[in-house]
Amino acid sequence: MPFPAVRPRRLRSTPAMRRLTAQTTVTPAQLVLPLFVREGATDPVPITSMPGQVQHSRDSLRRVAAQAAEAGLGGVMLFGVPAERDATGSAACEPDGVLNRAIADVVAEVGDAVVVQADLCLDEFTDHGHCGVLDAQGRVDNDATLEHYRRMALAQAEAGAHLLGLSGMMDGQVAAVRSALDDAGRTDVALLGYAAKYASAFYGPFREAVESTLVGDRRSYQLDPTNRREGLREALLDVEEGADVVMVKPAMSYLDVLADVAAASPVPVWAYQVSGEYAMVEAAAAQGWIDRRRAVTESVVGIRRAGADAVLTYWALELAAWLREDA
Repeated sequence: MPFPAVRPRRLRSTPAMRRLTAQTTVTPAQLVLPLFVREGATDPVPITSMPGQVQHSRDSLRRVAAQAAEAGLGGVMLFGVPAERDATGSAACEPDGVLNRAIADVVAEVGDAVVVQADLCLDEFTDHGHCGVLDAQGRVDNDATLEHYRRMALAQAEAGAHLLGLSGMMDGQVAAVRSALDDAGRTDVALLGYAAKYASAFYGPFREAVESTLVGDRRSYQLDPTNRREGLREALLDVEEGADVVMVKPAMSYLDVLADVAAASPVPVWAYQVSGEYAMVEAAAAQGWIDRRRAVTESVVGIRRAGADAVLTYWALELAAWLREDA
């Protein structure tokens, strides 16, 4: 047989050569760490389905936020776990509610060293667990929910949030929140539209993390996993409404949607490596079935390679430390 004329292996020959010719990179600044804070907690509370993750107390939240800043992470995304819930999620708008206190605590701790982000959705605060208020027939009322989102946005902006993560998948949510903020003179607050958020089984461990009270499912407002073009359509609608960043969620099973959105979007595109993705790797690694560090790193590289400008991942701090080691 003749020798091959082209030898791509030359560019894989050594670690230094592979670093030099890498087409996709990950830096700490491209990572966002999701964090949960539990009202009334005096110590961190472990989340059993997400080994290594906790519901934070106010003190432990401030400590980990400081660690995120020191590690050079791009941001933190805050989720609240309230002690009491009601049909309209009223605690979400209270200045001394768990999430708004957490925003203020983290901003006081880190200033603008990282982008302090807050989840803007009612699901953690409603006693029925849906992302909006219900009508007389028990259906999520899209337009009535937008009024609650507007009030919630103003409360989070007042608490000091730099960016609001609109994750409820209500039609028109970006436009509604943008107008509320602008009317209040808060043109400085950025909006992340969870534009292509699918009704996924991979959110399972998150339900434990926020102690979800969900009755039924969210298929009437989150995207159908069978639909690819719809994800791009939703993202472009959010851009038209004024989103500064758009999101694809989950990441792993929707890399095709992520690539579509990244190719078309004029604004940054992020992806959320969700709780189920985290739990699967941790479970397999605990059994010795996969190399944990390599699997974690490869999974985030894959999300970046598909087009994500930043990745929300529960491994953000650990991955940032590994990146420093490998530098």
